[in-house]
Amino acid sequence: MWLWAFIAIIVVLVLVSAFFSGSETALTASSRARMHQLQKSGDERAGIVEQLLNSKERLIGALLLGNNLANILSSALATSVLIQIFGQTGVVYATIGMTALLLVFAEVLPKTWAITVPDRFSLAVAPIVRWVVLIFSPVVRTVEWIVAIVLRACGLNAQANSLISAEDELRGAVDLLHMQGSVLKGQRDMLGGLLDLSELDVSDVMVHRTAMQGVNADEPIDKIVDIALSSPYTRLPLWRDEADNIVGILHGKDLLRALRHTRGDFSKIDIDSVASPPWFVLDSTPLRVQLSEFLRRKSHFALVVDEYGEVMGLVTLEDIIEEIVGNISDEHDVAMQGVRPQLDGTILVDGSVPIRDLNRALDWSLPDEEATTIAGLVIHEAHTIPEAGQEFTFHNYRFKVLRKSRNRITQLRVSPLVATLPAAAKA
Repeated sequence: MWLWAFIAIIVVLVLVSAFFSGSETALTASSRARMHQLQKSGDERAGIVEQLLNSKERLIGALLLGNNLANILSSALATSVLIQIFGQTGVVYATIGMTALLLVFAEVLPKTWAITVPDRFSLAVAPIVRWVVLIFSPVVRTVEWIVAIVLRACGLNAQANSLISAEDELRGAVDLLHMQGSVLKGQRDMLGGLLDLSELDVSDVMVHRTAMQGVNADEPIDKIVDIALSSPYTRLPLWRDEADNIVGILHGKDLLRALRHTRGDFSKIDIDSVASPPWFVLDSTPLRVQLSEFLRRKSHFALVVDEYGEVMGLVTLEDIIEEIVGNISDEHDVAMQGVRPQLDGTILVDGSVPIRDLNRALDWSLPDEEATTIAGLVIHEAHTIPEAGQEFTFHNYRFKVLRKSRNRITQLRVSPLVATLPAAAKA
């Protein structure tokens, strides 16, 4: 009779150990975002999971303590029973038998079950685990205090937090899902672009002044109309005397309204009254701030100046949105210029092509912290203004300068040193 009682106690202890093992795996693997959403929807168990995860060290300590108590007690009882039956040889039988029993039914099986459905498992065990943590809390606090003293004696700080930021964790999760095929390249780029808004300035996405298309306000009005109608852009900077002296922004719709009002008589149009006042922003303005300002002012167009007030370029609401969703094209837009793949696997790139656009188009990973354009990156890495024909290797790419105009690199040949799949294939 006593034998069956001991066997029943051992089985119960193994089940208790399995409960602690599965609970630890499920709670540490559960999605905090999903639990937060369930809590907002009124699920009380999700709120308990949130509370437990907010004190993760104490949670794990309590579960490990309960797990070890159950394992040690069950092994001790099994050893005692088998010694009485087989003598001293029973120690060997108990060791082999309990190791197999605990490994399969108290470790592998519950952990595998928990990791398969961590959220559902966590919600089921959370009310019980909360009481376990509460009961074992004094012992766990003592253990944490002893551990902190030992680590401090070894020169380590148990309170130091070296965890990555939430943004880095989210970015890493998206990259991992992309590698596994769950997230397409376009979706990954969209999420990455949204996270990048806090790291970018207006200067990183602006149209440089060398690529700006403007209109001389002193030109005859019929020529101004021809330029506005032939331009692929709705808004054009209006300058006078010199290109940097911008006096207004000419909107195509405002010009058409003026033409209708004068019944097509160009001579009656006052271009200065048609144009709207220019809006100047600093090139160091964070992109997220600029997006908020565009929305607040209900404006889509701003001129970018440096700290000395010199015009550096222009930025539009579309430029910022494209950082999130990728290139936005309509029937008047020109496809991305300056990137021409060659049959030998190399890429001909104009020096003015932005690094971020190149990375997104070809799924490359060239750094864009120190330079905005591909020519700027080569100059930064070479620490000099190279001559045509010079070649450089950095960041696992080979760069050859093909053309140069004065001090500007106008065309490069770029060769990835490691074969990469075309962007279209990855998407």
